[in-house]
Amino acid sequence: MAYDLSQITSGKCIRAPRIILLGVEKIGKSTFAAEANNPVFLPIAGEEGIDDLDVHKVPVCQSVGDVLGWLQFLYESQHEFQTVAIDSVSTLALMMHAEICQQGGVKSINDVGGGFGKGTDEALSRWQDITAWLDALRRDRNMTSILVGHVKIRRFDDPGGDSYDQYQMDVHEKVSNLLFRWADSILFCNNKVAVKEEKLGFHKENVKKRGIEINPGSRWLYTQKRPAHPGGGRGVYGELEYELPLSWEAFTGAVVSAMRRRGNSG
Repeated sequence: MAYDLSQITSGKCIRAPRIILLGVEKIGKSTFAAEANNPVFLPIAGEEGIDDLDVHKVPVCQSVGDVLGWLQFLYESQHEFQTVAIDSVSTLALMMHAEICQQGGVKSINDVGGGFGKGTDEALSRWQDITAWLDALRRDRNMTSILVGHVKIRRFDDPGGDSYDQYQMDVHEKVSNLLFRWADSILFCNNKVAVKEEKLGFHKENVKKRGIEINPGSRWLYTQKRPAHPGGGRGVYGELEYELPLSWEAFTGAVVSAMRRRGNSG
């Protein structure tokens, strides 16, 4: 490649976002992705989140090869899709580990290649293949990517303070680190819950705590990281309001508002 000063550009550019969408079960993650601009879903075998949604979807992906094949097809073919959603990466991670174990003739990902993290490294390589195709779709086809994922509750040992429970992406830590670095926006979905204390016993000496949903039926999207859950973004996606209604319209509206604030301050 030849290099010269005419290739150097300046100015701001907001491109199609790469989104990690996490949340508790049955909160509406797939519905949120279905509201995106002209989406096509890549459903992973074992997930039924889009069965009741009237959206475009490819046949259920039975292997990692199916996922890569469809991403390549979307890159090379003429179509009008503007968003590609993988639902879900949690199930895809399990499928990927199973394939790697089968190919290695072992029962655990920790035993692949004699251990020492070789199985996880192989999985990371395959995830990098997936993100490379998603990046190509973004760069050359201006397509948004939404990776839908489940969460688990795990203890977090804070080096600077006390330990506490938090929601974490339900994949291997190395995979979540890779995907979090790759994403432009990490979003977390949940209900609002208040804790109510009830005193029990004859002398009311025992205290029982129970969660009560605030505004039943309302579902929320959190755009920033907190001790209890992941979140965050780069550029304009890191400047969104912390709490939004769980809808694509609310999310894109917040992005537009953040862009206007940038323009007014610049």
